[in-house]
Amino acid sequence: MTTARPFLFLSVRPEHDAVQPEYAAMLSATGLGPARLLHHRLDLEPLPPLPLTRFAGAIVGGSPYNVSQDAARKSPTQLRVEADLARLAVWGIAEDFPLLFTCYGIGVLTQRLGGSVDTRFGEEAGPVTVSLTDAGRADPLLGSLHPEFTALVGHKESTSELPEAAVLLATSDECPVQVYRVGSNVYATQFHPEVLPEDFIARAYVYQHHGYFPADELAQVAMRLAASVVTEPRRLMARFVEHYGG
Repeated sequence: MTTARPFLFLSVRPEHDAVQPEYAAMLSATGLGPARLLHHRLDLEPLPPLPLTRFAGAIVGGSPYNVSQDAARKSPTQLRVEADLARLAVWGIAEDFPLLFTCYGIGVLTQRLGGSVDTRFGEEAGPVTVSLTDAGRADPLLGSLHPEFTALVGHKESTSELPEAAVLLATSDECPVQVYRVGSNVYATQFHPEVLPEDFIARAYVYQHHGYFPADELAQVAMRLAASVVTEPRRLMARFVEHYGG
């Protein structure tokens, strides 16, 4: 009997009280156990040696880091993380290896591919309506989702100019690039596909003073999140592991 290859989850959060809850949300969203979704803290250790062919695919988590921040203000850890993720992107695109970059990860990928990342289309923490493009409705991962759905966001920067190599799969009113694909197997999402409202509320408490919303409006943010119904983003996560791990 052939043993299914595991997936790799690369977390990039330096806040210890946010790391394990993010991994737990990834486990729940993918339906995988810890033996099938291995966790590597990229903020503590360099990227595992390439190629990552012992894995069925890799998922990059979110982070309070900002790609568009002046390099002189970035910590040595952030600079190393971004270099590692850029190497992963270059290799993954060349090999068309299954990769899913989320939130912060989409910024690294966009920048590496020559697109623009800036603060024009930042979104405060909360629910937004995401709409699939024609290409998204035909995509093997997103095509099974409802063409319009609620997702949870919270980001200061985003892709303002799509890389030439990218195919836009989903958009929203306030942020024109929510999901894109490069090649056949490299995906990037601006929203957080792994979280349920309760997960995001807990994360909002961790990041109350990080500028994702006015700190004194935490209670209102939590109420907006609690009232939201989020189903399709997690279906995207489940479809990713089903499609590449079968």
